[in-house]
Amino acid sequence: MNFTALHRALGVGPGPLTDELLDSAVAAGVRETGDLDWKASLPPSKGLPQTDFPKDVAAMANSGGGLIVFGVREEQKAATERVDVGEIDESRERSLCAVAISAISPPVFGVKVHCLGQADKRAVVVEVPASTDTPHLIYRNEYFGAPVRNDSDTVWMKERQIEALYRARFEQRRHTAEALDALFADASAGRDSHTRAWLIGVAHPRIPRFRERLSAEDAEGVFSESKRLAGGYAPGGIHPLGSVDRLNPRPGLRRWVAVNTALHERSKWKESWASIHHDGAVTLAAAVGGHPRSSEEYDEGYRIASIAIECAVADLMALVRATAAATDNDEYDVRVGIDWHGEQPLTIFTRDNFGLGYGNVPIPLYRYAPVETTVDASASDSDFHQHVHDLAQDCVNQGGVSNVLLIQPPARDEQE
Repeated sequence: MNFTALHRALGVGPGPLTDELLDSAVAAGVRETGDLDWKASLPPSKGLPQTDFPKDVAAMANSGGGLIVFGVREEQKAATERVDVGEIDESRERSLCAVAISAISPPVFGVKVHCLGQADKRAVVVEVPASTDTPHLIYRNEYFGAPVRNDSDTVWMKERQIEALYRARFEQRRHTAEALDALFADASAGRDSHTRAWLIGVAHPRIPRFRERLSAEDAEGVFSESKRLAGGYAPGGIHPLGSVDRLNPRPGLRRWVAVNTALHERSKWKESWASIHHDGAVTLAAAVGGHPRSSEEYDEGYRIASIAIECAVADLMALVRATAAATDNDEYDVRVGIDWHGEQPLTIFTRDNFGLGYGNVPIPLYRYAPVETTVDASASDSDFHQHVHDLAQDCVNQGGVSNVLLIQPPARDEQE
C-alpha cells in the first residue's frame, strides 16, 4: 500500500494508485506541489536521455521523492482535465526506468511506472522514490547541474545546497553502517562461534517506510514466501529457513522471530534463526561449520561447505525480497559475514557435480571480511536473481572457491 501525493491531496488513506484516484484528483483540481508534477504528454521515446525527463526525475529524487503524472492538463498549476498519452508497452516502461539509471548520476533506483486508464484517457504515473544518494546530477555535454523541486517548479541548486546534500549523504552512510553493525551484533550474539562457524546475514532498508506493524499472520506469510523464493534461487542443499518455525513466528523487540527447530542432537548442525523487523530489516543466523561428512562423522567447526553459504545467502535474499514486498520498501543495504572465534583458520571447500572434493587446497581465512552490497528489492525477478547469484559468488570467492554450484544466474531470455 502506498501513501503518495495523490492520497495526501485527496485526504485518503494508503492504497494503490488507481484510475479512480487520478480521476478524483483531476475533478478536485489538485494543484502541483513539490512531490506532484502534472504533465500532459509523455516525452518521445527517441532521444529520451536528452529530454527533460531525467531532469524531472532527478529533481523529484533530490526533493524527497514524489509523482510525475503524464496525461493531465493543468492551468496555473491546477489539474483541469485528463488527456490521452497514447499506447505504452512494456518496452516503453522499461526505457523510462532505464533512463533514471543511465542518464542521472548517481542513478535513481526504484523508479516505478504505473499505467492507468483505457481508451481515450490513458495516463502514466512515474513514482520516484526518496533517495539517500542526493544530490543527483544531470550532465549535458560539458556541463552538469543538480535540479530540485521548489514547490511546483523545478530549479537548479546553488553551490551551498549541493554542499549540504553531499554532507547529508555522507551522514546517511554513517547511519547505514551503524544500523548494519547493530543488526549484525544482535544476530551473532549468543552463538557458539568458538566451536563452529556461523553465517550472519543482515539487511536494512536504506529509507525505511514506517507503516502498520506486520501481524503474526503477515509475518508467517513472509517467512513462508521466503522459503518458496529461496528454493527457486538455490534448488537443493540444506536451507536455514527449513530449520526455523515459519508457521509460528514469535514476537521480539519490534520484530517477529522464527525460532530454531533443529533441537535434536543429530540435527543440531542445522541450527538457524531468522527475524523480520517492523521497519523492514531482516536477519538470518545459520550454523555453517561442522556439517555432516558422512552418516557418522562431522566436519570440524571451522570447515564450511560452499553450498551451505549459498543456501544461507539465498534464504537471506529471499527474506529481503518477501519482506520488502510486505513493508513497501525498495533499496536494501545487505551484509553477509561469518562469525568464527576458534583457533583454526576458516576454510571453505567445494565439491564437483558428482559430489567429489576438488584436489586444490582451500585458502585459510584468518579473518572473513564481511561482504556488503546494495540491492533493489523491487527489481524484476531476473535482475534480483542475478543479485542473489553475484552476492553468493562474492561470499565463496573469498575462500578460494571460483564458482557457485546451486545458485545459477538467470537464463538470458529471462534477463531480456
